[in-house]
Parts: sequence; C-alpha cells; structure tokens
Amino acid sequence: MQDNATEVTAAGIARLAGVGRAAVSNWRRRHADFPKPVGGTETSPSFALAEVEAWLRHQGKLAEVPLRERVWQHLAGHPENPATALAHAGWVLLLIHDRPTVWLEMSAGSDERLAALLPAALEQVAAPRFGRAQGEGGVHTDAGEEVPPTVNRSVAVNTPDAASEGPPAPSAPAVPAATPAAPAAPGMPFPTGPQLFPSTPLLRGVAELAAELGARQTFEFLLGRYLDANPRQYTPTPTELARLMADLAGPARTVLDPACGTGALLRALDARPGQELHAQDSAPELAVLTALRLALHGRATVRAAVGDSLRADAFPWLRADTVLCHPPFNERNWGHDELAYDPRWEYGFPARAESELAWVQHALARLRDGGTAVLLMPPATASRRSGRRIRADLLRRGALRAVVALPVGAAAPYNIPLHLWVLRRPEKAPGRPEVLLADAGQFAGEGRGGPDWQAVRDVVLDAWQAHDRDGTLPERPGLARSVPVIELLDDDVDLAPARHLPPPAAADGAEQLAAVRECLDATLRLTTGLTPSPAATAPPARWPLTTVGELARGSALVMRTGGNGGHARVPVLTDHDVLAGTGPSGTLPESDEEAVLTEAGDVVVPVLGGGSVVRVVDPATAGAVLGRNLVLLHPDPAALDPWFLAGFLRGTANNRQASSYASTATRLDVRRLQLPRLPLDEQRRYGARFRALDEFERALRHAGRLGDQLVRGMYDGLTDGTVPPG
Repeated sequence: MQDNATEVTAAGIARLAGVGRAAVSNWRRRHADFPKPVGGTETSPSFALAEVEAWLRHQGKLAEVPLRERVWQHLAGHPENPATALAHAGWVLLLIHDRPTVWLEMSAGSDERLAALLPAALEQVAAPRFGRAQGEGGVHTDAGEEVPPTVNRSVAVNTPDAASEGPPAPSAPAVPAATPAAPAAPGMPFPTGPQLFPSTPLLRGVAELAAELGARQTFEFLLGRYLDANPRQYTPTPTELARLMADLAGPARTVLDPACGTGALLRALDARPGQELHAQDSAPELAVLTALRLALHGRATVRAAVGDSLRADAFPWLRADTVLCHPPFNERNWGHDELAYDPRWEYGFPARAESELAWVQHALARLRDGGTAVLLMPPATASRRSGRRIRADLLRRGALRAVVALPVGAAAPYNIPLHLWVLRRPEKAPGRPEVLLADAGQFAGEGRGGPDWQAVRDVVLDAWQAHDRDGTLPERPGLARSVPVIELLDDDVDLAPARHLPPPAAADGAEQLAAVRECLDATLRLTTGLTPSPAATAPPARWPLTTVGELARGSALVMRTGGNGGHARVPVLTDHDVLAGTGPSGTLPESDEEAVLTEAGDVVVPVLGGGSVVRVVDPATAGAVLGRNLVLLHPDPAALDPWFLAGFLRGTANNRQASSYASTATRLDVRRLQLPRLPLDEQRRYGARFRALDEFERALRHAGRLGDQLVRGMYDGLTDGTVPPG
C-alpha cells in the first residue's frame, strides 16, 4: 500500500455504504478481514480508501453508492489536503471542458503515465485562459523566467520545473509539446507530475462525474461540499447579494476583486466579450480555486494572484472599470504601520481600527476615472468617529455615491444589517453633490430564512438607477433619499441611512390599527372555540412501541434529510419556519444534488435546538424545498396516519430519550423517536385530536403576532402624533 494513500474515517465509510456509524463499528468487530486502520487516533481511526472500497465491493455493500459520494471521499481524504485535491480536480475539469479528446487519450494508460503527461496538457489549456500566450514570460520561476515590471515579485509563487521531476513518461499520445514552465497566472501554483500522482484516482473519478454532470457543475458540486465542510474557515458571499452588487456596478469590461474568496462576486457578473477578470486573495488555495471556477464559468480572461492586496498589491498598474469587494471586517493588523506613506491614501490615512476605509481607498485607486466600486461594509464604518475625516473627504470630492443598508441576515455576520457602499472615481468635482441613502431593512426574513431578495433588488436598484441618472431622487419615506452632501458634513459625518430617512408614511395609520384590532378580536374568538375541552384522567397506557428507524426499514415511511437547493429556484422550508409555524422563507445555493421537495401529508422534524416541534405539511407548504437541519418523514397512508405520527413524535419524554447533547447544542436522532403500534383506525382517532391541537396552536400564534403588531403600531402612532392619546 502507498504511504500517501487517500484515507477515510468511519463516518466516511458509513456514507459510502449508506449506513450508520454503528454498523461500521459492528463490521470491524465481526469481520476479521475488515481493513486495518492506517492513521488517525485510537478513538477516531482512519482507513485506506482503496482497501475500504475493495472490502465493501466484495461484501456487496458498494453497488448503490452514488458516484459523487465516492469522488467526495477521495477528495476529503486526499493525502495532501482537500484544498489541494480540489485544485487538482479543477485543473483536470478545465482540461476536460476545453479539450475532452486530449483527456481521453491521456487517461487511457497507467496512473504514472497520466501524472507525467498532465502538466504539459494543462499548460496548453491554462496559458490562453489565464491571460498570456503559451510560453510568454510570467512570474519568476526556478527555470529562470523574468518577472515583468507590472507584477509584484512579493506575490509571485515559485513553480518547479515539471520536466525535472516525476516518473518517466512512456510513449505519449498525440499531445502537442509544451514550451518550458510558464505558470498559469501571477501567484497561481501550477501542479507538477509528482504533485498530481497521488490525485490520479480522484481525477479519474472526477472525469467520470463530469461525464454525468458536466465539468462546470462537477466543480461547483465539489466546491460547495468543500465550503460546507469548512464553514468556520471561509465566509462566502451569498449568491443573491453578489448579484445585487454586480448589478449596482453595471456592465464592465475590466473588473477587479481584491479579496476574491471563492469568486462569488466575479461569477455574478454578466459575461461580456473580451472581459478581463482580476482576482487576488491572501489565501493561496482561494486564489487558485477562484481562477479555476471563473475559467470554467465563462470565456473571460482570468488573472488571479496570491497575496494581501493592501500589503502586496498584485495589480498596481490596473485601472479597472469596476471593483467589487467583500473585504475582511475589523482587521487591526492590516498594515497600518508599514503603509503610512502609501500613495493610495488620497482621502486620508486610515486609523488602525478603520481597515475597511483602507479597502475603500484601495478600490478607488484601482479604478479608471469614472469607474465604479461596490463594497460590502460593516455598519460601524458609516459612523465611527475615527473615520469621519475620510468619510468627509469622500463626500466633498464626490467619490461616495450611495450607502445602502441591507436587511439583517443578508450575509455573515447574520445578526447585523450590513451596508453596501457605491463609489465612483471622480472625473470632475460635482456641481451640487448629493448622496443616495437607502434602507432595505424592512425586507428582512424571519430567523435564518434570509431577506426577501426580490424586494431588496427592486427597491435598491430602482433608487440607485434613478439617482445615478438624474443626480437626485425624490424622497421615498422609509426607503430612500438623495441627501445633499452639505447636510452630512457635520461633526460626526454619520452616513447611517436610518438616521437621515424620513419615517414611512403614516397615512391611514389609525385605520390600519383598527383593522388589526378587528382581526385580533376574530382570532381570539376562534381561539376560544378551539380551546381543548377538559381532559379526563386515565392510567398510563402500556402500548407496544416501535421507532422511526424500524418503520423506515419496514417501508412504512421514507426518511430523507434536507440541505440541497437543486437547480430550480423554489422557496425553502427552514428549521425556523417549522419552529415558528410560518411559510417557506429561506433560500439555498444552487446545487447539482437533487433537492428534497415536500408533499402534503409529509411530517417535518427539526433536529437542532432541543424543542419538541413537528410539522405536518399542508397544501400551502407542499412543493417547498426541505432546508438544512430538517428531516422529512413520508408515511405510507396505508400504514401510518401523518397526524398520529406527528403527535406522538412531539412528546417531551420521547424527544428527551432521542436527543444527544453537545457543548453548545442539542441534536435529535429522529430514528430513535418512538410511537405505539396501533391499528390504522385507532391512529386516525388520535390523529384527529392532534390535528385539533395543531389548529389551536396556530390560532394562538396568529393572535400573538396580531397582538404584537397592534402594540407596536400604537406605540409608533402615539410617539409620532398620528394617534391621539384620548
């Protein structure tokens, strides 16, 4: 066995075989020929993936494993690391996308031959896609190429000469010879034969998956799984927010993202002929993944670089049409001491606590005159006293054109309303400068469901386009206003939109409150009628019990988990929707994995939070996508009544015995939930009572929401004078 073989954990084996981890433990105890651990720890061992697959195949347990799961296990257990494996997969997917016949010829031989031939073939594909003719000089390499004056040496990554290492290549197929080592882009590591050799099983699986899904979709699937597996390491920009930022910037030929992350902002652009996309990130793996993602996404020329854009700008010569940026927030170590005399600080030297204003000025410095920048900013940047002088100069010189307050939940951190700043490099001083201030906070969704993005887009884009076209915007109470710069140049230079917008129009406020009160009265009367009658006492029942897991194995119900968005843009039922009793309000990123759609009569169970809440899907909710942290139970109507099932699953003692406790959360094992074995007629009697309780509960919730609305409206009316006290 190779020392650098791909490894897999017990949890990975369980996913491969479609079983629980307990089954893997049983196999290890009962089967003497089960593969021995090759790494990990005594409590969490790892196994050689090739040996595990061979054993599962011999036992007949691998036949039904989806190809994408096997590919993911190869990537997640790569002997180097998953990020390197994903980059190798991306290079090969680009080759398959652009020159599929070359891949077919090369992959016909051994793994050694494939690894030896790949670098030359990848270079031929990468050179034109990443902005240079093949063999043209690039960053400094061990082979001795020169660094052109336009590239900062500090961000160049040395690239080994692929011809000097690796196993010898046997007779090669008809692949044209490549000129000696020229890296694909400034700062982008280019894989050599020895580096690719451990990845060859993964690359063959990736090619097989690409034949099924397509090269682009395969990379998006693997990248999505990689980001989901590392949620604390990366902060991706949500797709809808990226589209809004790209639309605010407008069409552009040359675009820069100086903190590109996974490339969501550049990917959101409308593709244009001859487009040039520039990306830089301090994380080497993100710069590479972004370049590959963009190359697979369209035909634009992509230039990606590794390095901190503030300390080691890879594109000092660039004058872009557009800059899009989601910078890191609240960075104190951004280079304050060493960058004191940097020429980019045209509007003032940022304080140590104002890293975001350093990113703002970097973006302006990389724009052509008249070019537009859109940055995602924390709300504190609009009002901190340490940044007021820079904000004032941005206003006086006409560089800051708009500040838009987004709803809570638009992007991480999800508990605060982030801002968008729209800037433009001044061509000349404006005559009567005005700044657009807009607030889309009222379009926040409930809980983690996310904002109403369509409403946000409609309001923000309509206001910005009118302001940008006319230089001003008629006042829209509570939503948007063009504010003369002179009004903002006070001691604070506070740009928070909510502090400068008039409140929403209070017309018909009293009439609306009267309507709310009438609705509340009717709901309270309905609630009184639905109140359960006094319960008679009876001794505890002694039923024979079964579990959800046993019912699933016996085909009395089908059990599925949510979390995949699919291709169709369908409302998502979130765990918060289930807990709050509201309609589908969430979104999920598009995925090539099939989404789980709800049907009327399905039972949905949240698995986090420790609450005994279960929901039966009604016709109004049917067709929604099942969100994360939810389990769907689809009962066979000939064997189970859905309301009977849902009612017994809500028992407090039932939930307690099926829950496990971590340091910060409670997780429910739905398979362990119990319910009695009863005839279908008896189930329906219980189901009818549970359904009546559900109607009573929903009426109580509705009454509570109406009561909150009435109280809030009365407070607002009394304080703004639209409701008299007597």
